[in-house]
Amino acid sequence: MNLDASTIEEYFEAAGERGDDLRKIDRVITETAPGLARRLFAGRSVTMIGYGAMEWEQTSNSEVWPLIGIAVQKHHISVYVAARKNGEPLAEHYQDRLGKTRNGKNCIRFRRVDSIDLEVFAEAVRDAVEWGEHQQELFERRCARPV
Repeated sequence: MNLDASTIEEYFEAAGERGDDLRKIDRVITETAPGLARRLFAGRSVTMIGYGAMEWEQTSNSEVWPLIGIAVQKHHISVYVAARKNGEPLAEHYQDRLGKTRNGKNCIRFRRVDSIDLEVFAEAVRDAVEWGEHQQELFERRCARPV
């Protein structure tokens, strides 16, 4: 879902009733990983608040995308994170411990922030940061790497 916003504060405001939940998730991420730069990322189908920046190389192109992103959707909030832990996608690794979520391979979805365990979420954020820091040394090219 694309919200009409050009700043993070406008994004929170445009999120309507989900704005407070976005602020809570934002606070957990910024307190847990203060070294990740925060900015608005606008994609083709979604606008999100991004934390950190990774260059994702593919065979045909590369682009910069956040290590962690949060976006408001029509019926839920999505947290995008393409990191892995112990060989499995981070969202799947934490699925059973996060609380009431519906997770995909690289996405954690929930309706209300009160339905998730924020301590476990902070643990997942720390794991994502650690994963991001090691990507270039692990794979060198054609990978995600911090920029």
